[in-house]
Amino acid sequence: MTYKEQFIKFMVENGVLKFGEFTLKSGRKAPYFINTGNYKSGAQLSKLGAYYARCIAENKIEAETLVGPAYKGIPLAVTTAVSLFTEFGKDLNYCFDRKEVKDHGEGGLFVGKQLTDGERVIIIEDVMTSGKALREMLPKLEQAAKVKIVGMVISVDRMERGLESNLSAVQEVYKEFGVEVYSIVTMNDIIQAIEDGVIEGKEYLTAMKEYRKQYGVG
Repeated sequence: MTYKEQFIKFMVENGVLKFGEFTLKSGRKAPYFINTGNYKSGAQLSKLGAYYARCIAENKIEAETLVGPAYKGIPLAVTTAVSLFTEFGKDLNYCFDRKEVKDHGEGGLFVGKQLTDGERVIIIEDVMTSGKALREMLPKLEQAAKVKIVGMVISVDRMERGLESNLSAVQEVYKEFGVEVYSIVTMNDIIQAIEDGVIEGKEYLTAMKEYRKQYGVG
């Protein structure tokens, strides 16, 4: 299996990717649901970091520092940094933001690497629904230093248009901020994995494709 197929299987085995009938926060009725809150063990986190690292390496994203938006992005950035070093020999820094600026001790808005002008950073996040995490992170990064965001890495690109736009969250982020978003897998990859028998769920294929046809983007 490819690492993308392995990742899809990994999500299913850990109860992160489920099929059925779900009402999303948007109100849409979806035949699938992604719950990254089901990642909760050291073994899961270790494997997850390896998939993120593989995505970064495969897309040849060159950076000095990984940024993990609080809170979900914090362990993701840490485990990705570890995997980049152990599996690819790349020793990147990492940092994450505080919810409130610390006004004592060393102070500052970020914990970990203190960002500097011109530093190339990758933002590490779980999934992107609306781009809210990036919109909240950008002012903090601008306050810290004039960094260069060379990419944002997420686990799954839903390839689904927003409620008030014909663009997906990934496309909107690129259009608005010029930030390239890379995903370990896309919704098309998941559909293909079902068709190829990598994971079970052929009974949901019709619903998946109809949902994709109704709400999906290219």
